[in-house]
Amino acid sequence: MAAGSASRKVIYAALAGNLLVALTKFAAAWWTGSSAMLSEGVHSVVDTSNQLLLLYGINRSSKPPDDDHPLGYGRELYFWSFIVALLIFSLGAGVSFYEGIAHIREPVRISDPYVNYIVLGVSFVFEGATFWIALKEFNKTRGTLGYFEAVHRSKDPPSFLVLFEDSAALIGIAIAFCGTLAADRLALPVLDGVASIGIGIVLAATATFLARESKALLIGEGARGRTMRSIRQIAAEQPGVERVNDLVTVHLAPDQVVAALSLEFRDELTTPQIENAVAGIERRICKQHPEVFSIFVKPQSSTTRDQRTQSPPTP
Repeated sequence: MAAGSASRKVIYAALAGNLLVALTKFAAAWWTGSSAMLSEGVHSVVDTSNQLLLLYGINRSSKPPDDDHPLGYGRELYFWSFIVALLIFSLGAGVSFYEGIAHIREPVRISDPYVNYIVLGVSFVFEGATFWIALKEFNKTRGTLGYFEAVHRSKDPPSFLVLFEDSAALIGIAIAFCGTLAADRLALPVLDGVASIGIGIVLAATATFLARESKALLIGEGARGRTMRSIRQIAAEQPGVERVNDLVTVHLAPDQVVAALSLEFRDELTTPQIENAVAGIERRICKQHPEVFSIFVKPQSSTTRDQRTQSPPTP
């Protein structure tokens, strides 16, 4: 299984918008010589590349399991999401800082700044449209949570990566507009370079936040508390189960969860009865939680578990 169609919709919208915006910004940067506009053009190219990488990650994560990857390729989506965050930092922020410093050391007067204003206005409309689409899709899953809390709990990186990319893009456009306006009206072309550095700071902060969230998913995050409680309850209600000792879950992709249960069965149960109980637990879990695609059940007495937990590690 892959990420949902909602994520693909958001990515395709952002891809089309960023491609058009990038071409327009580069043309304006060439015409006017604006550092901030060039930084914005690089920013849009990075965003366009990021959307392509996210689509590639979604496609790779949908590959079925094989001998080398018995649990499938779901984490490819998390890997490429992390790469996207690194690209925003290294290319987007890096080029913006470089251009800003270069234009502060050797200021270049912006020629025909009204071209910049028009391009930035058009870019704001394109970016605003993709931001609105991303925000609407994200709000469908956010519920009553705050935005940062919802991102922290989300298991679907494309849903919030595009949203934060577009947010950074809108802020960057505003900074570029203010930098161009100030450099032109105050006759201080150095302010154009300052605006470019400001864009770099926004991109660096955005990339750091997105990298942290993507890394947490890449190294393994468990299912939400509500899902964990439901799985425990299903196992505990199964006839023949005496106690649920442990439950471990890991997200391999937004809709791919692996669950491992340690259960204590009643002593009088026979092996066929335990097998039937395990099959019943698996059926009920998969029915209520379709995202749980692999379940491992380990019969284990609570005494054995406690002994293993309390025993010091062997040196």
